Amino acid sequence: MEEKAMKAIQDDYPDDFACCYGCGRLNESGYRLRTGWSGENTVTIYTPRPEHTGGIPDFVYGGLLASLIDCHGTGSASLYLHRKNGNEIGDGIHPPRFVTSSLNVDYKHPTPIGEPLKAIGTVEEIHPKKYKVYTEVFATDNLVVTGEVVAVLMPKTFRKENT
Repeated sequence: MEEKAMKAIQDDYPDDFACCYGCGRLNESGYRLRTGWSGENTVTIYTPRPEHTGGIPDFVYGGLLASLIDCHGTGSASLYLHRKNGNEIGDGIHPPRFVTSSLNVDYKHPTPIGEPLKAIGTVEEIHPKKYKVYTEVFATDNLVVTGEVVAVLMPKTFRKENT
């Protein structure tokens, strides 16, 4: 599972919105999660480091897994709408930005530290400004976490020019 999303939607986010701890490419301390297409599904691959240990030695902290599902969900919604609008990653058009309206995470099995995690998502449009993203996270071939994100288009009031 050494593959990586070569073209990621986060690479096209404007600098003003590239600071998220989970997926911000400009956040030096963050995870820098990257979400791209894999066929009709979205994919994010991330390998937790030793400092991401939870309360059980050698297993991943649940908050990181929730962040993975959260950022994968908003990135997936952005990918979906960007493509629906006739655009693709890297075409020079800033993709739409989303925020999380709700996040549900179900931990299925302890997730080992050091193994690449692969989040695979499917997107369902529930309104032109609201999308539901279903995500399954695998460590190697083992399903370890599932989740659901309801992502909404980021309100214009979140942008600097409106503050």
